[in-house]
Amino acid sequence: MTKIKEIIQASIQVKEQLLGNEALLNSITAVVDIITEAFTKGHRVYFCGNGGSAADAQHLAAEFSGRFYIDRKALPAEALHCNTSYLTAVGNDYSYDVIYARLLDGIGQEGDVLVGLSTSGNSKNIIKAFEVAREKGITTVGLTGMTGGLMQSLSDYLLNVPSTDTPRIQESHILIGHIICQLVEEKYFGRTA
Repeated sequence: MTKIKEIIQASIQVKEQLLGNEALLNSITAVVDIITEAFTKGHRVYFCGNGGSAADAQHLAAEFSGRFYIDRKALPAEALHCNTSYLTAVGNDYSYDVIYARLLDGIGQEGDVLVGLSTSGNSKNIIKAFEVAREKGITTVGLTGMTGGLMQSLSDYLLNVPSTDTPRIQESHILIGHIICQLVEEKYFGRTA
């Protein structure tokens, strides 16, 4: 029982640090505006991650393409890892490091937004995707851990959770993602739940 309480308390402490970080909160607000503007102008939002962060990327994409609180039309958002035939072919024929970059190069357009989730900020396949995004005029949003890793310099907007503990970072990524989804939905559709 004590260990369970310690884990819950650790999660709460990270979220309290988020709550008190005005710069991070301002960055979240800016990302809400950027994503809303992208949708308003007919652009798309792409998500990518690895392992648990891939699951989180898929989760957040579904909040836009499905719905969050409001019964409304679908928004054009997708996770880049959902086509296993593509992933295994490119991973086998080229390299796992280019799975996101290659797909983004094929489908991404100037004005789109790419959200990359990496607790370390050092995932090679996300870094390469961010490099392609920069070349194509696609806005990049990095959800990382404390330092931001190598993604820090490639992120137009860095949302770096103040922790080095992977599970606590991922829990906060979902919190931040849900905040963004809710506020974009409200702003884009002009109504609340």
